[in-house]
Amino acid sequence: MKTIKIIPLATPKTISDTALEALKTADKLYVQTLKHPCAEIVNRLRPDAIPMDDIYDSSEDFDELNRRIAERLTSGESCAYAVLNRGVSRELYDAVKKLRTERGFSVAGIPSTGFAEAALSAALEKGFDINMTEYRITSAMNLRLNDTDNELVIEEIDSLYSAGDVKLKLSEFYPDEHIILLCSMNDDGSYNAEELPLYKLDSFENEPKLGAASVVIVPECGLMERTTHGLDGLMEVMYRLRAPGGCPWDAEQTHESLRSSLIEESYEVLDAINRNDLTALEEELGDLLLQVVFHAVIEEERAEFTMRDVITGIVNKLIYRHPHVFGDVNVKSSDEVLVNWENLKQQEKHQQTVADAMRSVPASFPALMRSYKVQKKAAHVGFDFDSAASALPKVHEEADEVLDAIGKHDEAHLREEVGDLLFACVNASRLLKIDPELALSEATDKFMNRFIETEKLMLSENKHFEGMTLEEMDSYWDRVKAGERAKAK
Repeated sequence: MKTIKIIPLATPKTISDTALEALKTADKLYVQTLKHPCAEIVNRLRPDAIPMDDIYDSSEDFDELNRRIAERLTSGESCAYAVLNRGVSRELYDAVKKLRTERGFSVAGIPSTGFAEAALSAALEKGFDINMTEYRITSAMNLRLNDTDNELVIEEIDSLYSAGDVKLKLSEFYPDEHIILLCSMNDDGSYNAEELPLYKLDSFENEPKLGAASVVIVPECGLMERTTHGLDGLMEVMYRLRAPGGCPWDAEQTHESLRSSLIEESYEVLDAINRNDLTALEEELGDLLLQVVFHAVIEEERAEFTMRDVITGIVNKLIYRHPHVFGDVNVKSSDEVLVNWENLKQQEKHQQTVADAMRSVPASFPALMRSYKVQKKAAHVGFDFDSAASALPKVHEEADEVLDAIGKHDEAHLREEVGDLLFACVNASRLLKIDPELALSEATDKFMNRFIETEKLMLSENKHFEGMTLEEMDSYWDRVKAGERAKAK
């Protein structure tokens, strides 16, 4: 099989003997670019090397660039490809992978350090306080920030534009005055490293220092210094609260003691949504997230599972239940998505019968929600009314049975018939695609508001509920309803 050997050029002072030997002995050698100090050794040792500069200059975007480089590398016999830094990008590797099987190629790489390691070493030599054991390397293009616990080393900051983009992403977590190190490569491959506050990273005075090998080192930022926080910040706070010397109340909490808080926070989120209060929604979602983290940390202390396990579980579940997004399943509507979701859920939970699916609905759900969920399980296999119109006569039938039960003075039977009536109402609501829990909540709100307005109207005329007949109360109620209708017009 033909081979593409990847030769990392690292930096002029750190290129390995293995990479040098591979440069000398390659039958056919391509080089990423000749317009860089790291490529000077290729100029000296292999003047016959074929640069990819023409592809870089003529490609419209990175997808085209990677595709064309992959085409060239796999167009003939075995070859070697000398690249800046420590190896090829993931995007280029994926482009090569698409062609290598059909064209009979394998890919081999030589391990190496890169710009980041060289810059870190130079900064350490110049007396900067750098943690050389715990750091994360990324490129400016692929910078995704979700924690600030380790040194962050960002390569390939090659323009004021990319410097500005990096600054904005870092500013989400770090204060403007947070000190970073800007490291730029000299012609001989050594690095200059200088301290500057984050907000100056994209200043015009730094433009001459920004090249293909520029690196920014961002030291760890403490919890109290961060301007905003990610999930890692919330976890850090919870660990501290539960630790010895932390908060006695937080340390005492258990799953059982937090049950009411979880329910309350969920309802407060719903209340903010119902009021369309986005400021409150932001706050209440944070309170709800705290409850999730609280329960996860309790189990982490018991070595049962961690927050990462929780997140891994939901990510895997979402991928599995969305084969139309992450797989090759085709769907035509959201209804088909829901059918697939239910089928996949049953497979995932090893539910072999409809009864298994029904039993999986938690008995602790609110009654309306539970009946809604159980009815959906039955409807999934076709055990359902054709429409809401065909379900409504059942509501009338159950109402008549309640009337009949009232006359029999049998409390257990009456409770059963009232339950049947409510169940029939949920059925009609479900077929109308209306959530009965929300509908009843809105109806309760409407009743409360109308009752409050009725009492206000009475008081304005020096009247009170006490001592009034139902007919008199109804007259005030009807006046409030009429006012509502007039306002609606």
